[in-house]
Amino acid sequence: MLRHSRRQAGMTQRELAEAAGTPQSTIGRIETGRLNPTLDNLRHLLRAAGQDLELVPVAGADEDRTLIRDRLRITPAARAALAVKEARAAARLQPQAATGRPA
Repeated sequence: MLRHSRRQAGMTQRELAEAAGTPQSTIGRIETGRLNPTLDNLRHLLRAAGQDLELVPVAGADEDRTLIRDRLRITPAARAALAVKEARAAARLQPQAATGRPA
């Protein structure tokens, strides 16, 4: 992450070290995985390279995958037939949702 940010900024390790007030050897050790910086140190280095950390949700982290696993256990033909059946059921529900009363 740090190497990528530094390269995006067009900086050498030495330039980043000077901008961040950190020894160049520390930058090298972080980039090669020999040193794990604290969150504060990483944020400081990334900001010196013109970037920052951002928290974003992990895709699929809160999804229930039970239905997906169940569907993958049946044959493709059975999945297609089930999809048609569910589409027909959904179509019957659409008038009900629009009017608030059964079709």
